[in-house]
Amino acid sequence: MSMDKDSLIYVPGANGLVGSGIIRRLEELNFNNIIVKPHSELDLTRQVDVNDFFESEKPEFVFLAAAKVGGIEANRKSPAEFFYQNAMIANNVIHASYQNNVTKLLFLGSSCIYPKSSKQPIKEEFLLSGYLEETNEAYAIAKISGLKMCQYYKSQYGMNFISAMPTNLYGINDNFNLEDSHVLPALIRKFHEAKISNDSKVEIWGTGKPMREFLHVDDLADACIFLMNNYNGLSHVNVGTGKDISIKDLALLIKNIVGFKGDLYFNTSKPDGMFRKLLDVSKLLDLGWKNRISLRDGILDTYKWYVKNY
Repeated sequence: MSMDKDSLIYVPGANGLVGSGIIRRLEELNFNNIIVKPHSELDLTRQVDVNDFFESEKPEFVFLAAAKVGGIEANRKSPAEFFYQNAMIANNVIHASYQNNVTKLLFLGSSCIYPKSSKQPIKEEFLLSGYLEETNEAYAIAKISGLKMCQYYKSQYGMNFISAMPTNLYGINDNFNLEDSHVLPALIRKFHEAKISNDSKVEIWGTGKPMREFLHVDDLADACIFLMNNYNGLSHVNVGTGKDISIKDLALLIKNIVGFKGDLYFNTSKPDGMFRKLLDVSKLLDLGWKNRISLRDGILDTYKWYVKNY
């Protein structure tokens, strides 16, 4: 069953990068019956509160975009928080959706769920075939449990709960805090501040050699709505571009877009993380969806938003 314009839609995590992107896209498509509950009004880690909310509001479709997210350093420092909060959010929202007969739920995970030794590009069936990357193991395990929970509730109860696993995301409403942001928004901020301060160089963590795939959040939002309306399978679905870039080349691209004239300094005492994480997106392509926003255009759009809002 697909959504219609009057469907009651709930987007947990509406203020975050992904949730806000999904809401923007829904509104562009004239879906206006959307429930938004900020964390200050509903703590998704509290089971009783989540149950009360679902019993009261009775949403029909749920895009589970809420999550505690962060870069390598944040994951290394706070594994307990990353596991607890993400596991509780998934458990509470998925179970409450089952108890209140939600028509369909889409759970959003992350490409970090895959083993660090995965063959490239990474196919959906590679899940649980090896050890995880240590720097974000806690977050990955919580996301794997949410994905599996959707499968179990589909198998045992017949619930139409599906999962999408996006690659590295960026875009409007991203987190630009250098303490816990991901690499792309962190580099945008670093290069912008270095340009303003006339610094001679910008520090890049690691060797610059790891390869990463990046998807603009507006493309992800479009893919999520597409999957909600067109996919009902048991397996999760990778969402990405099918193309990757080295951290060094990413830094040079952002340097060019921002207009920083100095040099790059690679701090090799900092961790690289997984060497490569390129998703195989053939399943999504076969379903009929492909990303539209190029990396350069997406970064330029994000940089303009950053300058205007920060």
